[in-house]
Amino acid sequence: MVTFLRILGLLVILAVVAVIGLIFWPLNTTEADRITLAPEVMAWPDVPAEDYPRLATIAADCSACHTADDGEPFAGGRAFPTPMGVIYAANITPDPETGIGDYSLDQFRAALVDGIRADGAHLYPAMPYASFRKLAERDVEAIYRYLMDDVQPVNAPEREAQMTFPFNMRFGVRAWKWLALPTPGFQPPDDPVLARGAYLVEGPEHCGACHTERNIFYIEKGYSAADADYLMGGDLNGWPAPALRGPDGAPARWSAENLRAYLQDGRNDHNATAGEMTLVTEHSLQHLPDSDINAIVSYLRHLAPNGGGEEPAPLPDTTAERMWNAAAEGETAALLSSADPSALDLGARLYLDNCSACHLIDGKGAPRVIPELDANPVVTSDATEGLLQMILHGDTMPSTAGAPLKLAMPGFADRLNDEEIAALASFVRTAWSNAASPITAEAVSESRGE
Repeated sequence: MVTFLRILGLLVILAVVAVIGLIFWPLNTTEADRITLAPEVMAWPDVPAEDYPRLATIAADCSACHTADDGEPFAGGRAFPTPMGVIYAANITPDPETGIGDYSLDQFRAALVDGIRADGAHLYPAMPYASFRKLAERDVEAIYRYLMDDVQPVNAPEREAQMTFPFNMRFGVRAWKWLALPTPGFQPPDDPVLARGAYLVEGPEHCGACHTERNIFYIEKGYSAADADYLMGGDLNGWPAPALRGPDGAPARWSAENLRAYLQDGRNDHNATAGEMTLVTEHSLQHLPDSDINAIVSYLRHLAPNGGGEEPAPLPDTTAERMWNAAAEGETAALLSSADPSALDLGARLYLDNCSACHLIDGKGAPRVIPELDANPVVTSDATEGLLQMILHGDTMPSTAGAPLKLAMPGFADRLNDEEIAALASFVRTAWSNAASPITAEAVSESRGE
């Protein structure tokens, strides 16, 4: 018994020492020379020098996260639910009291690249500093200059994160960083265009933060194409973030033009943005120069095992002809076209009544207007929250320069009960070429928040 108590006491002492070390051990921050890149390694966009700070800030998608739906630009307040609690985006306007107005460039770099606030506190990894460790010093300086010189200061106190124990103790984030953070700096491919695409995807646009699965410690399973799990799909609070690599990823299935349209316009011949991706298109991607979008497309297609998808075969000249052919060839389309009450289950009848007018009996919708449901990853994903939220509350495509019409899908939360929505969702998950598992009424009720 005495030996046990001695061992227990020793473990307690070691734990106390470890906690003291996490709190008081001097912090190391990334120096500028570690992330400085030679200008010739990438196909930097050809824009006037005075416009580059704004472009660098757009490429890092700062506005989407740091602007609340009803708030001032960059003044923070947007909520980010995580499995450990809710985090609120900080005010990054140059207000000296509640923003970053008193930050030096070195302090700003430490926040951006190392996740360390000016007061030494560790930022929660909702801030994608793991990806921002690939930012070039040129961009760090440019973003700093834009936020300090061109953004209007807003006095908006930061909302305290609502994290569960022990995640509410920020010093614990330091231990997480030792496990999670990659070495700062970016290793570009030899081709300047591919290098620019890789840099944007892996660094400022931080695509892996959503499109890469995380392990039990909430660490991304890779930060570059050298990691097999990188961009192979993730789960964002129940919303699927589809794979951008592999044979089922969009770059392997879509043509370069369709991939470009999706990124820049938020819609293409097959699909449209939803959830967080709508914010990325609205605040960032649509504003990038064509050379940057083309670089991203080139890089993502470079990662595809087939080198990228090709243009699909032309659709029939008329919707009527297309539906006729679909009814003749497809089991689901034939079933729906019959409109036979004795042959249709509840889900199929609900689809005919509520969905077929837009998404049609072949589930292919209308190019650049209505997304496909057939082989749509939001429809077929094991993470079903996205599909249920779309059916319950609808969604709105972003209005972009290339596609200004703001198309909206209505929600059916007030029209259909839980059993009906479960039947409808289960139908579309098994219709056409889809082969996903059914959804229960209990899952719908949980998604409603009831």
